[in-house]
Amino acid sequence: MTPIRIAAIALIIAGVLGLAYGGFSYTKDTTAVKVGPLELKVKEKETVNVPMWAGVGAIVIGGLLLVMGSKKG
Repeated sequence: MTPIRIAAIALIIAGVLGLAYGGFSYTKDTTAVKVGPLELKVKEKETVNVPMWAGVGAIVIGGLLLVMGSKKG
């Protein structure tokens, strides 16, 4: 399997997941207060929304790479 086909399949999978879930969230630690040797850390939940056009675009580009990659080889 060529690297182009692997990238194409990864783009298609990422596009489908982006359309299915619409985004993802993660938690990050931030320092709220730092006074001398004492630190107060806070966990913040961040959400990233994946636009529909990005998911569709990833699927289309992945499909094109898959077709073009198979015609070359």
